[in-house]
Amino acid sequence: MRRRAIIVGAGVAGLSTALALRQAGWEPMVLERAPARRTGGYLLHVSGNGHDAAGRLGVLTALRERHLGGFDMIHVDEHGRNRFVVPGRSIAAMLGERNLFLLRGDLEEVLYRAAERVAPIRFGVTVDSVNADSGGVMVGLSDGSTERAALLVGADGRHSAVRRIVFGPELTFRHGLDHLAAAFDLDHRPHGVRSGTVTQLPMLGRRIMLLTLQHTHVALLLYRSRDPEADLAMGPRRALASAFGDLGWIVPELLDQARRVDQMYFDSPTTITMPRWSRGRVVLVGDAAWALPPSSGYGASQAIDGAQRLGASLATAGDDVPAALAAWESALRPEVQRRQQRCSRTQRRFLPTSRISLARGTLRSRIAALPMITQLLMNRATAHD
Repeated sequence: MRRRAIIVGAGVAGLSTALALRQAGWEPMVLERAPARRTGGYLLHVSGNGHDAAGRLGVLTALRERHLGGFDMIHVDEHGRNRFVVPGRSIAAMLGERNLFLLRGDLEEVLYRAAERVAPIRFGVTVDSVNADSGGVMVGLSDGSTERAALLVGADGRHSAVRRIVFGPELTFRHGLDHLAAAFDLDHRPHGVRSGTVTQLPMLGRRIMLLTLQHTHVALLLYRSRDPEADLAMGPRRALASAFGDLGWIVPELLDQARRVDQMYFDSPTTITMPRWSRGRVVLVGDAAWALPPSSGYGASQAIDGAQRLGASLATAGDDVPAALAAWESALRPEVQRRQQRCSRTQRRFLPTSRISLARGTLRSRIAALPMITQLLMNRATAHD
């Protein structure tokens, strides 16, 4: 049978998988439910193994051209007054050389431009049915057509249709449904917010982040909720007004812009944990398999790394696709599990539920802002060059 693969999802995981499978000698085809490619989006960083994997996929140079560069992180109070600043050079020293800051839309565009040269990408279509046998997978699509392939990859995110059809309902695998996140582009830099910075307002159970980097202005609002499902049903505009409407400073301006934007990310960024990532010739990659919360800062990197390593495993598999999938998972799963456990602790600090936790988080950030700490980090980074 032809080494043909159907990849569901044209986000970071799906496009990276298309590149990796093509390198491995496969013929990938990408299906995307949305009618067109997404633009804009919140800040991501590609680092560590994800940075290295991007190099192996041949997109690192293009990603460097989209790198937003360094920035100061400003912590403010509820009136917008500066409390302290973590210098950009401290952040750069903490993260190291293998690190790029990108907007989600820019990262996906680079991957898309590379993937469209090696794989057909169909928008406005998704999977309705999956029938697998020992020789391949027959996929029924939402437009009434069918496709057959030797491999089906579900890279369609937290709410994966492939996972639901093949492995079971989302409720079985999701954890941490207690908070929501909204991200949307701003049409101008809010008054009083410095350009070239990330401004943070941490509060009990809430956090506001403003990205004003180069010509990009993005708002990210996160909050804990007693009933996230009800908030999702309410819709982002009403839910955000309810969660943040008591605040002053520039928050009314942000909520007004939220009511007017055409595109907004609004979801409960739950963690996905599964006992297995593959079944026969069907495999899940990225958020569909192991979703990390946004506070981890590693979701995109983990997706790129996982996709590249999947391609490497399949390159040497011959016809035994299930064995290649099992070997890939055996090598990758311990890393993902460690990161998920770490993320659980990070998320509690990111949206603290007590004043003590909030104060501890502020203290950690204040320490990072100290000149002596900045110099220490820079000296350490120089010593490792």
